[in-house]
Amino acid sequence: MTEPLHIGFIPLVDAAALIVAVDKGFAAAEGLDVTLVREVSWSNVRDKLNIGLFEAAHLLAPVAIASSLGLGHVKVPITAPFNLGLNGNAITVSPALHAAIMGELGGDPLDPMATALALSRVVAARRKSGAEPLTFGMTFPFSTHNYQLRFWMAAGGVDPDEDVHLVVLPPPYMVDSLANGHVDGFCVGAPWNSVAVDLGVGHILHFVSDILVRAAEKVLAIRQSWAEKNPEVVAALVRAAFRAAEFIEQPENRAETARLLAQPERVGVDADVIQRTLDGRLKISPDGTMRESSRYLLVGRESAGRPDPVQAAWLYAQMVRWGQAGVSPEALKAAKAVFRPDLYDAALGREGKSADAPGAIGAFAGPAFDAGDIVSHLGAFRIGRWKP
Repeated sequence: MTEPLHIGFIPLVDAAALIVAVDKGFAAAEGLDVTLVREVSWSNVRDKLNIGLFEAAHLLAPVAIASSLGLGHVKVPITAPFNLGLNGNAITVSPALHAAIMGELGGDPLDPMATALALSRVVAARRKSGAEPLTFGMTFPFSTHNYQLRFWMAAGGVDPDEDVHLVVLPPPYMVDSLANGHVDGFCVGAPWNSVAVDLGVGHILHFVSDILVRAAEKVLAIRQSWAEKNPEVVAALVRAAFRAAEFIEQPENRAETARLLAQPERVGVDADVIQRTLDGRLKISPDGTMRESSRYLLVGRESAGRPDPVQAAWLYAQMVRWGQAGVSPEALKAAKAVFRPDLYDAALGREGKSADAPGAIGAFAGPAFDAGDIVSHLGAFRIGRWKP
């Protein structure tokens, strides 16, 4: 069907649909000759996609939007016809910070408002004692990890730009940075939170599904210009990813999926850690405490693969809130247009059929999100860089 395709990815479990599509033959069955290229940083993936070294990529959803709006880098419009994952991130902290937060906790440790308020008390105590501000790692300025950390902290009264340090680290480097004391915590995707816990250097404080019920995480990203010239290839990629996601979501296939992802040239961590992630059954503390959540990572179920422009609007709103973007109806429209449910529906022969209604974003704090009125939404938050 096509010339060989090169698709970049970062070693994360939410690259599973792409990896399984290639390694189980779903891509080949669509007539596609795909080579997956393992990268270490999101800037590498973005840049190689933008200049044409990759035809498609496993990409942070906000990077696809930022690239399309020309934020933080050159303007290259991106099309996202498939969601590779919803949720899947977690906030992990060092044993020392975990103990400090638990010592200040005034409620349920699984309640992000309770831990955010506890964090604000820890931050205040450190400031009073003259200690250095806490440092948290996130994967990219235009990342869900950045926005999820900020949303959580700010809800408790911590200004993420004034009260703590946020630093960018590639996902595979998070654990070593925590172990070496370079950061006090981080927000990253699976499996790196679990790796930190297994090594005894971290406690998983929250799944992102505690903070946002439904959060677009990674997308299948394609340059808009290339997608417009190769619509049949785009449709074939969507079908291959969809079938791979269906395969992954069958419980009887999880062990095989974990073995595929565990290969050194793929994610490269122990298959048991990956299977726990796929099953939503994670060890959250070095003492062996386990936690289960059916919402930890959605790969294919609950219509997870279908792009939702409301999710794109929420991500754009975070860019505005934290001073990365100005607010305008045109920019909002352009951000929403990155997510292409129409291409998803066409590829799967679902045109004209009512799609399953996506769930609300469901943030734990603030008003319900209205994608048509982000100015009023942002006005409800006390901490942020945007001012009306």
